Amino acid sequence: QVQLVESGGGLVQAGGSLRLSCTASGSISTIKSMGWYRQAPGKQRELFAGITNEGYTNYADSVRGRFTVSRDNSKNMMYLQMNSLNVDDTGVYYCHYWKDRDYWGPGTQVTVSS
Repeated sequence: QVQLVESGGGLVQAGGSLRLSCTASGSISTIKSMGWYRQAPGKQRELFAGITNEGYTNYADSVRGRFTVSRDNSKNMMYLQMNSLNVDDTGVYYCHYWKDRDYWGPGTQVTVSS
C-alpha cells in the first residue's frame, strides 16, 4: 500500500506562512479522498482539510480562508498552504487516506510563536 511522509513543518511567527507537503510512496490517482489532520498538545487529532481526486475541497471553520489544500496526482503529492498562522495552529500535522484501513504519515511539527 501507499505510504505517506509529511514535510515542511517548523517554527514560524504568528501571521506567517508555511507550506506542508505529503509525499506518497506510490500512485495516489486511485485514492478518492485525502486529508490533513492535526493534533494540538493535549487534544485529539482532528481533520481540518480534505480533497477528493476530482479536486473538491472542504475545510474546518477554524482554517477556512487561511489554509489551502491541493494535490498533484502526477507527482503523487498533496500540499497544504497555511497563511495567517496563529498560535492555535500549533501541533503535529498528519496526512491521511483510507483504503480498507487508515493510512497515516509520521507527522510534521508546526509551532507558531506569538
